[in-house]
Amino acid sequence: MQRITLTPRNNWQQIVEGHGLTFHSPAAMPPLDPTDPRLGGPDEPSVPRQPYWDESAAYQFTSAEINTLEAAGNELQTMCLAAAQHVIDRQRYAELAIPPAAIPMIEWAWNQEPPAIYGRFDIAWAGAQSGVPPKLLEYNADTPTSLIEASVIQWEWMENLGTSLPGASFFHKPDQFNSIHDRLIAKWKDVADYLTQPLYFAALDADPADKDAAEDLLTVSYLLDTAKQAGLQTRQIALQDIGWNADRLCFVDLDENQIASVFKLYPWETMLNEEFGPHALETYPSMTWIEPIWKLLLSNKGILPILWQLYPDHPLLLPAFFENHGDRGNLDSYARKPLHSREGANITLVRPNAQTIETGGPYGDGPFIRQALAPETSFANARAQRRFPVLGLWMIDQDCSGLGIRESAGPITDNVSSFIPHYFA
Repeated sequence: MQRITLTPRNNWQQIVEGHGLTFHSPAAMPPLDPTDPRLGGPDEPSVPRQPYWDESAAYQFTSAEINTLEAAGNELQTMCLAAAQHVIDRQRYAELAIPPAAIPMIEWAWNQEPPAIYGRFDIAWAGAQSGVPPKLLEYNADTPTSLIEASVIQWEWMENLGTSLPGASFFHKPDQFNSIHDRLIAKWKDVADYLTQPLYFAALDADPADKDAAEDLLTVSYLLDTAKQAGLQTRQIALQDIGWNADRLCFVDLDENQIASVFKLYPWETMLNEEFGPHALETYPSMTWIEPIWKLLLSNKGILPILWQLYPDHPLLLPAFFENHGDRGNLDSYARKPLHSREGANITLVRPNAQTIETGGPYGDGPFIRQALAPETSFANARAQRRFPVLGLWMIDQDCSGLGIRESAGPITDNVSSFIPHYFA
């Protein structure tokens, strides 16, 4: 695994905008303050904020390293499903702060196996040369984004550059760990008979200047397109435009058409606290929600200490503990994480003899877990500044199907991180 410095394509902005990625550059955003904790401390030089889509570099892997990552993703998926079964069998919902009202529908959905499409494991790894295996940081099992970047945009980037990439040649063409697009289409075809069409695709309709909202809309639009390519009837709707018809006891669109199948890019834990949350539970068996409600068990960082209890000392796991339990593992170096958070919010990194790094956000009320820090994974960019990658392993239909890499100026991946393409040769 190497970080390679490259020259961006001359028209890269127009290319990625053609796929809907309009938030590719920092535009008028100011440079980050060198004292910002996301930069790792005040000794880091001040640099302009990186583009979101950053093809001035790429990560090059060996085929053996890609095999290691694919195997890790598949093994983690098996472990996580076993952990979810364990939570259900042992009724450990309270430790995950699962609302009691949701439990019957979680168990119903788990047993009925309604369609589940995708998820993303976030992994820390510096490659085979590090001498340690990949380490699970968390599982984004419900509402992962950066999907079209991993699926379509970085594939087109590799196809454009072809054999000009370092390590590639006419006889040794570059490849990429990326079957995401084809597997999404195949999965939609597979679940078509389980859906009452049209299948609605919903995300919050928000200010397009808000990167997070724009990213959600891009992800939903891309998933809708893959469903259309699979032959499904589809409609796109803003979450705010989904209504509740009290007489018919169903969710409806703006034309009062019943919504019987919907993909929603909105976290279940947030949905259940909304005014319409009880209606979603009341009507759950008669409606298809994607992702299913049992994803509440895996998108929750409380699954990390449960995994560690079930698979102690597993090479793919980091020690993790519930903070409010008596056993905190006596960790000297750890990340303190809320059970629910997004974009690196409300994370605290504690290391001996080092500055504590904290991020703000709306999840500060907890509860929290503590997870041991992975071995530091950083690479130098062209200006000899440290860059911290997180490897996203995409799971489609329970299979590890591709890799997307987000890279940060500091050890916490957040909403100013960049997406960096990859290949292997």
